[in-house]
Amino acid sequence: MSAQPEVWLRGPLPNMPALLQPVAHALLQAREELNELMAGFPDELLWDKVAGMASPGFHLQHLTGVLDRLFTYAQNETLNPEQLEYLSKEGKPTNKTYTTRGLVEAFNKQVDKALLQLGEADTTILSDFRPVGRGKLPSTVIGLYTHAAEHTMRHWGQLLVTVRVLRQ
Repeated sequence: MSAQPEVWLRGPLPNMPALLQPVAHALLQAREELNELMAGFPDELLWDKVAGMASPGFHLQHLTGVLDRLFTYAQNETLNPEQLEYLSKEGKPTNKTYTTRGLVEAFNKQVDKALLQLGEADTTILSDFRPVGRGKLPSTVIGLYTHAAEHTMRHWGQLLVTVRVLRQ
C-alpha cells in the first residue's frame, strides 16, 4: 500500500479543469491501486471466477472498454467498429495471448487518454446533452465523465475482492 495520501489529497492536478479534478483523481487512484494489486498476478487465473462473480480478465477488459466508450460519447461521437468488436469480446478469453500485464497496460493507456481528454475539455459544454449507446439515451458531458469515474471505482472494488480471493 502506498505511503502517500490518496490522489485527491495530493492537491490539484496541473492543467486539469477544476470541475473535472474529481474525475481525474478517481481514475488516477484506481490506476495506482490496480497496478499494485495486479503486480505478479498469474495469467492462468485471469479468467477464473469466484462464486459466480466476473473474472479478473473481464474486469480489466471492461474497465478499459467502458472508459473508451464513455469518453467517446462525451465527445459526441458514436462507437466505431473496433470499439464494438472490443465490447463483444469483453470477458471472453478468445485470444490466448491475453496476459495480466497486457491488460493492465491497456487500462493504463486508456486512463492516460482519458486524462488528456479531461485536461483539454471545454468546461462550457459540461451540461450539454450527449446520446449514449444504441438507444441514444440522454446524458450530459459531465454525467458521462462522472459515470466513467464511479464505474471505474465500482469495478475496481469488484476486481480487488476477486483477485484477493483467487490469490488465497
